[in-house]
Amino acid sequence: MADPHPIPQVTAQLSVLQPTALGHLLIDPAQHPRGQAHMSAASGLVRVRQRLYVVADDEMHVGVFDDPIGAGTGLAPGTLLRVLPGDLPLDKGKRKKVKPDLESLTALPRLLGCPAGALLALGSGSRPERETAVLLVLNDQGIPNGRLALLDLAALYAPLRARFADLNIEGALVVSGELLLLQRGNQGDARNACIRYDWNQMAPWLAGLQTLPPPAKAVQLLDLGCVAGVPLGLTDGTALGGGVWAFCAVAESTHNSYQDGACVASTIGTVGPDGVVQRLQLLQGAPKVEGIAAVARGPDWVLSLVTDPDDPAVASQLLQVCLTQVHK
Repeated sequence: MADPHPIPQVTAQLSVLQPTALGHLLIDPAQHPRGQAHMSAASGLVRVRQRLYVVADDEMHVGVFDDPIGAGTGLAPGTLLRVLPGDLPLDKGKRKKVKPDLESLTALPRLLGCPAGALLALGSGSRPERETAVLLVLNDQGIPNGRLALLDLAALYAPLRARFADLNIEGALVVSGELLLLQRGNQGDARNACIRYDWNQMAPWLAGLQTLPPPAKAVQLLDLGCVAGVPLGLTDGTALGGGVWAFCAVAESTHNSYQDGACVASTIGTVGPDGVVQRLQLLQGAPKVEGIAAVARGPDWVLSLVTDPDDPAVASQLLQVCLTQVHK
């Protein structure tokens, strides 16, 4: 039987960008529960003023780094901010089974109890133990003030899992009055999707004023194609303004959301206000980018990216590319 959702090959159509390496995500090993001197599984990135916040899918912490853009220096070592209780097993296989799998991080506008906004880290939903979110309240300087709340995502993810059996939420962002969640496809189910929620309906639930989350207002499938027969899957997104947002996506050779695979290709692209992919470009060297944040520089955008090397012994990197001719 023919595939009802054929994924086109896209390699020959894409231009190639050369990312600049700004440094590794180094930390004080005394802060790390397993004694690592680095973050090794970066999976989400947010820029708030002059700081970069990073979630890693096998940690109970958020990494905090000074933004090197404009500083004229490399990436300085960061610190770890605990967001979930307890410690994960030392063994990688055991850790994978029980980790909360924080795959996405986004900055929220003000909401009740968070007059200066908040950071929201979300579990991927790919397993029942991965349905927790953490809300970190920010102060007027854009720094977490020590207050946080844990959210159960089961009711939010249940209708999504009915549509995507292998649910894997890997990105979240607020764009033009909507909260967007990004579903990542794989070789078992290559569908990528942007799931849209009305922010004015979502904010009361996040603030604890409503028992149940609102329903999605729209689910848009995004056709990213494939490289060398491996479908591209969304790994994160960031708002650019005017309803336009940028994303990173990788072609990882795996048939599900649980097993890791070889990274065949890595891309960045943009999506317009209509939900249509506007552009797609390959990253030289195929780094497995899983987090993205943007800052305007004149008419262009500077994109910061963090990588997940899928090896606890290897440090995640901070990369940078310039995205030109994107209208805000």
